[in-house]
Amino acid sequence: MSDGRTNLLGMTKEELSAFSQRIGEASYRGSQLYRWLYARGATSFATMTDLGKEFRERLEDAARIGGVTLQARRRSERDGTEKLLFSLEDGLQIESVLIPPASASRDGDASGKEEQKRLTLCVSTQVGCPLDCAFCATGTMGFGRNLTAGEIVAQVLAGRSGSRKKITNVVFMGMGEPLLNYGAVMRAAGLLTAGAGITARRITVSTAGRVEEIRRMADEKQRINLAVSLHSAVDETRTRLMPINRKFGLPVLMEALEYYYRKTKQRLTYEVIFFDGVNDSQVHVTRLIALARRVPSKINIIPFHPIAFTHPAGFAASLSPSPRTGEIAGELRRAHLTVMVRTSAGEDIDAACGQLALSTAGRSK
Repeated sequence: MSDGRTNLLGMTKEELSAFSQRIGEASYRGSQLYRWLYARGATSFATMTDLGKEFRERLEDAARIGGVTLQARRRSERDGTEKLLFSLEDGLQIESVLIPPASASRDGDASGKEEQKRLTLCVSTQVGCPLDCAFCATGTMGFGRNLTAGEIVAQVLAGRSGSRKKITNVVFMGMGEPLLNYGAVMRAAGLLTAGAGITARRITVSTAGRVEEIRRMADEKQRINLAVSLHSAVDETRTRLMPINRKFGLPVLMEALEYYYRKTKQRLTYEVIFFDGVNDSQVHVTRLIALARRVPSKINIIPFHPIAFTHPAGFAASLSPSPRTGEIAGELRRAHLTVMVRTSAGEDIDAACGQLALSTAGRSK
């Protein structure tokens, strides 16, 4: 826990300059600290070798670099996916996942494209999640708290320091609903673009459909990419899968997405898992095609990671992947939609969102 010293991780360059002045240093020291924290990923002041000894001593007395502590790092022998389990200063746990290009997509027509050169880090934005989507393990954890911007950025810095290759893309698609932690998420995205050298076009935030924040992103002209966890273009079905649809139904959500596109001119991504007998009928496919044509978009078809280890009941317990997924992908493409079919990466290392944290918590109990 905090010892009273100021945590510098999560501060902007301007804030670091102001802090430097408060402890009796010149404002340009803020730029030096900014570079050490985000470009170089320093975890201690002792490693900041171009800072004078006296300044480093002042920093030790007044400041700290608080972020996350790596507890476990598992690498899949099947596809190279890596799962990172972190502990926070208050003892809570979160996860990140490093996704190599070979496991990003199983489509033959995706080979050789830019996507196959990527190394993507999927980061968490909350401890647990309050949304309780039927297919998601994280929702069974309940909601702990929002992460700070520093804790979000720290996942990227820790992932980068232990990676064999350069992280090219960051997606806010791990534990939690990013837009329920809007301020910290956007601050973290800004620090990653300006400080860590990851361009906005390589950062994606995924939402279950928080309409107010989608409109806010549009009004603020946020340049990061927006993905929508959709899963059905039929209101009743989406409500069964995602309770948030009761508050933000598809008509309201689509109005917000059309507003977002008008303001930003950025293509959307829709994320869909097809479940057997739930959202894989012809009616669902036809509705999805119509919805996806309303604004320029692409569709990511995501595999279902079973959540039996959470002991689900009722509707959630009945969910299983659709055998028609490949057939549906073909139909969507014939409708001239851009479709990517994701692989089921990291199943041998508990890579489903929330799975490693839950299993670790269970063992500790």
